[in-house]
Amino acid sequence: MDLRAIGLGLAFALMWSSAFTSARIIVIDASPLFALSLRYLISGLIGVALARALGQHWNLTRAQWRATIVFGVLQNAVYLGLFFVAMQTIEASFAAIIASTMPLMVALAAWLFMGERLGVLGIAGLIAGLTGVALIMGTRITAGADLFSVGICIVGVLALTIATLTVRGASSGGNLLMIVGLQMLVGCAALTLATLLFETPRLDPSLSLVLAFTYTCLVPGLAATWIWFLLVGRIGATRAATFHFLNPFFGVFIASLLLGEELGPRDILGVAIIAAGILAVQISRQTKA
Repeated sequence: MDLRAIGLGLAFALMWSSAFTSARIIVIDASPLFALSLRYLISGLIGVALARALGQHWNLTRAQWRATIVFGVLQNAVYLGLFFVAMQTIEASFAAIIASTMPLMVALAAWLFMGERLGVLGIAGLIAGLTGVALIMGTRITAGADLFSVGICIVGVLALTIATLTVRGASSGGNLLMIVGLQMLVGCAALTLATLLFETPRLDPSLSLVLAFTYTCLVPGLAATWIWFLLVGRIGATRAATFHFLNPFFGVFIASLLLGEELGPRDILGVAIIAAGILAVQISRQTKA
């Protein structure tokens, strides 16, 4: 893994983790599905326009189209849609911790359903990571966390797991920025339908909403997704997923810094255990690859 890959991975982890804090700010003043669909409309149009300006085209391969649609629906609409809804009632740090279990779920699914060998270190990492999650969830649920919101976050992580297992098909063949823009427009279409079916749009303009929404469109929305595809194309999905071990650290730190969310000793211990588990799983997967 070269220095550029490390830089891309660190940038992705920081950008991705910050999305939970900005989302928490957004859903205070706007209905979640409507806000997210608008975010993807803006980010998608910007992405496609930039891609065209760079000479990229939308004549994607069949594998790229399939992965773009699956990624757009499962990550952008299902995963983030459910997390946006949940963050009306749970803290950004808790949402970030639940989301950080995705690499564990990817490893577990690849082991159980795709015949990928995991090894003793990987199995130990899975057990440690899930133990850390259980520790934090037990503490938060005992303190009164909304069970419905926790449940839909878990469903969202499962959707992202499936999307991640299909991303390799979208990272080959070029046109990366075009793919990013198109999968955001796919997410926008799915979320618009969900908004019409399940939500009454609400928008209470404020400076914090404008700043958080603009940041979310450009950084976690457009830049982080593009960097992820670049990273996967450079070092492969398995090695790229290693950087997810930083997400629980960055996620809770940013939420604590910007939103003043309090973290107890069990939260900090749980985050450390989850991060160690993710790292162990990814090291194991690399040695078995």
